[in-house]
Amino acid sequence: MKAICISATASNQGKTILTTALLYHYKNSVRPFKIGPDFIDPLFHEKICKIPSINLDTCIMNEKQVQWIFNNYSDKNISILEGVMGFYDGMDKNASAYHVTKLLNIPTVIILDASGSYITLSAVLKGLKIYQDGNTIKGVVFNHVSSVGHFELIKNQIEKDFDDVEVLGWIQNRLDTLESTHLGLDLKDNEINKLEDISKEVLKYIDLEKLEKIASFEEKKILDYPFEKVETYDKHIAIVNDDNFSFLYHDNLKFLQESFSKVTIVNAINNEIIPSDADIVYIVGGYIETNKAYEKIQNSNDFKNSLLIHAKNKKAIYAECAGLLFISNRVDDKKMMALLPLDFTLGKRFYRMGYYDNELGITGHAFHYTRLIDEETVGVYKLYKKNKEDGTYAAFKNENIFGTYLHTMFRNNFYKIKSYMCL
Repeated sequence: MKAICISATASNQGKTILTTALLYHYKNSVRPFKIGPDFIDPLFHEKICKIPSINLDTCIMNEKQVQWIFNNYSDKNISILEGVMGFYDGMDKNASAYHVTKLLNIPTVIILDASGSYITLSAVLKGLKIYQDGNTIKGVVFNHVSSVGHFELIKNQIEKDFDDVEVLGWIQNRLDTLESTHLGLDLKDNEINKLEDISKEVLKYIDLEKLEKIASFEEKKILDYPFEKVETYDKHIAIVNDDNFSFLYHDNLKFLQESFSKVTIVNAINNEIIPSDADIVYIVGGYIETNKAYEKIQNSNDFKNSLLIHAKNKKAIYAECAGLLFISNRVDDKKMMALLPLDFTLGKRFYRMGYYDNELGITGHAFHYTRLIDEETVGVYKLYKKNKEDGTYAAFKNENIFGTYLHTMFRNNFYKIKSYMCL
C-alpha cells in the first residue's frame, strides 16, 4: 500500500501547492485526506480529484477510531494526506500531523521554503527530525528555489547531513501558472481548468519515482469496530447541503446514510423543498452571513416555506454554525428564519477558533466571526475557551429546534447528540 503526508514548518509554505499537484497527477487512483477539523481543504481536494476527502482528527476521535477511519477509506492505489499548520503544531491537543502520521505509520514529506537560504535548511530539517521520536519524515521538497544551482547547493548539504531523508526535488520560484491563480480557500471553476498546467509545473523537478518508493508502508489494521454501535432508525433525515451549507464531514454523511432508512440532500440555493415526510432536518455549516452567501438564498422562498412548515409541525431541526445563524432572528441587518429567538453580529476577526469540549462531553471544533448580541440568552449548554468563567453560550434549543456552533464527528458522538435530533 502507498500513502504519503505533505507537511511543512508552518502554514503558507507550499503544502497546498504540492498537495494540489500530486492529487491532480494521481487523480484517477488517489484518496485524499486532511489532518485536523478543517472543511475548506477537503472541499478543495474533492474539486481536484472528484472523490471525497476524509478528515483524520486525533483530538475529536481516539487513536483506534482514527485508524479505523483511515483503513475504511484507504480504497485507492495511493492515499495523500495534507497536514495542518506546521508538522508539530497541534501537539498540545494530540492532533498534529506528527501524531497522525506516527499513529498510522505514514511516511511524511516536508516542504521547506528555500527562499534566501541553503545550508540553514539542513539545520531546520535536523530540528524537525530530532524534536520528537517516532516521526515519519522520509522525504523533503524545497519551495521557492531560484535556480538549478540553488537547488544543487541545498541538495548537496542535505545529502551530506542525512542518510535517512530523500531529497525529492524542488519547486521553482514565481511559477507562471500561479501568478494569477489563488490556490487554497476558494479555487474558482476557471482555475480548476488550469490544474493540469499547475500540476505539471509544480512537479517538473520532483522525482515521483522516489516519492512513490518512500510512500510504500505497512498499514496498521484495526479489526474491530471501535465505535459504540447505534440502532438503525426507521426515519427520514433531510440534509441541507449546498455551496452555502457546505461544511459536512464526509464520514458524517456516510454514518447518517448507514443509520437512517432514508437520507435526502436538499439544495437550498436551488430552492429545493424539504420533503414533507422528513422527520429531521440537519442544516450543516458553511457561510450564510456574508453578502455573497446571503444573496444566493435570498429568493429561495419554496425552501424557506418548507422549513417553516417542518418547524410548525414540531419536527426536529439540528443546525450547525451557519445553520445556527440561519435559524436565528438575524445577523446584523440580514433577516434569517426566526426559528430561534437569537440575534447575532458579524465581527472583523474570528470570535472563536479551536477545539472545545461541551458539557455533554463532546469534543468538537468551532471557527466563527459571529457572536451572540445578548449573552444573557439562555442556552442549553456552553462551550468554554479556558474555564467556566470564560465561557460563552454557543448552543441553543427551543422545543424540537437545536442550533450549535460546534462541529463534531457523529460516528463517535451520536449517542450524545441523538436526543437533539429527537431520537
